[in-house]
Amino acid sequence: MYNEFFGLSKEPFRLTPDPEFLYLTPQHREALAGITYAIVGRKGFTVLTGDAGTGKTTLLTRVLGHLPTARVQSSVIINPTLSPAEFLESTMLDFGFQEIPDSKAQRIVQFQAFLWKAQREGRITALIVDEAHKLSLEVLEEIRLLGNFESAQEKLLQVVLVGQSELDEMLDREPLRQFKQRIAMRLAIAPLTALDVERYISHRWMKAGGARSPFTEDAILAVAQASRGIPRVINVICDNALMQAFGEASARVERQHVLDVAKELRLIASASQPAAAVTQPVASPQVRVAVAQPLAPPPMNGSAAFAAHPFKTLERYNVGVPRRSLPARLLTKLKLRQKVETP
Repeated sequence: MYNEFFGLSKEPFRLTPDPEFLYLTPQHREALAGITYAIVGRKGFTVLTGDAGTGKTTLLTRVLGHLPTARVQSSVIINPTLSPAEFLESTMLDFGFQEIPDSKAQRIVQFQAFLWKAQREGRITALIVDEAHKLSLEVLEEIRLLGNFESAQEKLLQVVLVGQSELDEMLDREPLRQFKQRIAMRLAIAPLTALDVERYISHRWMKAGGARSPFTEDAILAVAQASRGIPRVINVICDNALMQAFGEASARVERQHVLDVAKELRLIASASQPAAAVTQPVASPQVRVAVAQPLAPPPMNGSAAFAAHPFKTLERYNVGVPRRSLPARLLTKLKLRQKVETP
């Protein structure tokens, strides 16, 4: 609705996982490199975790879109709330099986033959499970058994589990110790830093055909604080704030637009609503692999205006230039890193 008013060719803050709009922080780049390397290098099990809305599905879409289709065949399970039998059936259907036997033993034999055929042809078979934190212990055990298909040199099935931070807690449980021992790589992405929120908004704005973001510095700081750096929440706030500005025929999105939207979305307390009644997300423990130690971003103008505002201040991480991780360096040698990271 506001695209023409702001000179855009498409909506900049859609909630769909469009890889074209993916903003790559150092953590996102490491996750991209790690997942790609784990699949291409036939490492077996890989786990990616992060808080809800941090861009895991979008990142996964980017990986799948840039893997060489001549070498990699994949099955993506997006609804894992299935029984073990249903999970195996869903996996086989997504791999293109036309006729699936009723007998589980026959399914296993058929699936194993499928994996061996791909291995002889030099192809990689990857199973990706999104929302993996919703998997039952029984299905996780089924996945572990599927991962046991291997030759003397390599794994026949590459498994990537993508889920919220609760997945880390699940995998640390005693009944899953055998599964945990088989995980070759664990990666994580965290909420955006305050500085990255500004870059994230500008990145999506330009991808949507805009020249310069209309968000003022104070508005961006308000978005960072209200969203707590969660990209999905940033999108919702920015979309609604643009609607507010459009309704007022304002070419700039001001701090007040963001505050009004944040109150309507119950992200901050309003005058008629006690602050305690507003549900605030709780930061979950993060597993960090090959992530740079942060350096404080430069202060943003207008930050003093927020000193008395009842926001929970967003943590300021450092963003130094880290030594490239082992997956990233190995991926470069495989000449896939640039292809994966380039839109």
